[in-house]
Amino acid sequence: MRTRVRGWRLRRNPLRRRSDVVEAWTMLAFALLLFLGAPLLGAATALWSHGGAQAVAAQQRAERQRVRATVADRTTPDALPSVQGGGQYSYRATVRWTTPDGTERTTTARVPAGSRHGDAVDVWLDSRGRNVPAPTDASAVLQHSVTVGACTTIGAALAVLLAHCAVRKVTLRRRLAEWDRDWALTEPQWTHRRA
Repeated sequence: MRTRVRGWRLRRNPLRRRSDVVEAWTMLAFALLLFLGAPLLGAATALWSHGGAQAVAAQQRAERQRVRATVADRTTPDALPSVQGGGQYSYRATVRWTTPDGTERTTTARVPAGSRHGDAVDVWLDSRGRNVPAPTDASAVLQHSVTVGACTTIGAALAVLLAHCAVRKVTLRRRLAEWDRDWALTEPQWTHRRA
C-alpha cells in the first residue's frame, strides 16, 4: 500500500534535496503558465487578430463595389463547379451590366450554379472593373480571430509542457547525482567497506 504525501518537496525533511525544491517551484510556475498564461495569451492574440481582420474587411468594403449584372453566357458549359465562400457552388460566366454613366460593360465572373442566361446576379468588382470575391463578412472575421486565438493557446500550452518535461528531466538527473554522491559517503558506514 502506497501513501502519497502532498507537498513533501517543500517541507523540511532529511530526504529533501535542492532539486526537489526547484522542481516543486517550477511545477507551480508551469501550472500558472499553463492554466492562466496560455489562455490569456490566446485571448490577447485573438483580440489583436480581430482588429487586424476588421481593418482588412473595412478596406475591402471600401475598395470593392457590388453590381447587379445579367448573365450573358456561360464561358464553358461543361465546366465543373467550384466551391466559393459559404459552401455555394459557382460557375464562370460572362455577365453584363450598365455603369451609372450609361455605358454597358461585360466581364467574366463567378455566378451561382443555377444561373441561366438572363438571370440577374450580384457581382463584386474592384476599382478597375475586374471581378473579385465579396468582401470578408463579420462571421469570417470572427472565425479567423477564434482560430488564431485557439492556435496560439494550444501552441503556448505545448511550449509550456515541453519546457516542463525538460525541467523534469534535468531535475531528475540532478537528484540522482545527489543521491549517488550521498550514497558514496554513506555506503562505507553501512557495508564496512573502505572506498
